[in-house]
Amino acid sequence: MARLIPAPTRIHAHGEPPKVIEEFFGRVNSGTSAVSIARMVSPSGWAEPGQTPEFDEYTVVMRGTLQVETREGVHQVSAGQAIQTNRGEWVRYSSPGPEGAEYIAVCLDAFSPETVHRDEA
Repeated sequence: MARLIPAPTRIHAHGEPPKVIEEFFGRVNSGTSAVSIARMVSPSGWAEPGQTPEFDEYTVVMRGTLQVETREGVHQVSAGQAIQTNRGEWVRYSSPGPEGAEYIAVCLDAFSPETVHRDEA
């Protein structure tokens, strides 16, 4: 049976300056543990701590540029591009460019504070 999601839930974001997370599907908004789908809007200069999540993440950039750092290198993901990161892989996201970034993040399994494993400050 089809399920309408009338609106996303705003989730507290880590990193500075604050970014906006609007979860459509996931543990908070829909009670879904298999997948989370969220719209992110990060301002210029936003950066969050590194993490080693227990989920795969698929990210599609809609506007601006998202910087994605891994142990293997730094990726500049521009509007119209996408990147996949894998569970167990260290990654850090930021939007250092003047436009910031707007992107859609899909996590399999759904994002959870208990499974993201952020670096200690």
